[in-house]
Amino acid sequence: GLPMTYNRDMQEDKEPVFDSVDTIKAALAVFAAMLDGISANAAACAAAVADPMLLATDLADYLVNRGIPFRQAHEVIGKAVALCADKRCELPDLTLADYQALSPAFAADVFACLSVATSMNARQAIGAPSPQNVAAQLARWQAALR
Repeated sequence: GLPMTYNRDMQEDKEPVFDSVDTIKAALAVFAAMLDGISANAAACAAAVADPMLLATDLADYLVNRGIPFRQAHEVIGKAVALCADKRCELPDLTLADYQALSPAFAADVFACLSVATSMNARQAIGAPSPQNVAAQLARWQAALR
């Protein structure tokens, strides 16, 4: 708590606070100039997420949604990734038989979760990358910045 009487120590904390505010103001000015007119390269963004191995978490979620504990699902998907390395293929290239050999919880609908679009749409939590969430945040910030 604060002392009941005058204490000069409490004044010595103000200078670093003011310095921090000045630094942040300068950084914001630089960022504003840097981001003015920026645009995303859709092709580069699509290429960055094109690796099918990025969907391993979606496969684990698939198993969890079928009642498999996450720790066990993680182990199964690790084996699936190792199998892909052995076969020199990607997760979507494995057959249903391959998946079912790893876990009987896999069914024919497993391949539906192996697309970037499905993965993004499955992420509906606040701040998640579903197209609906991203559009809502863009609209919110565009309105706030006008």
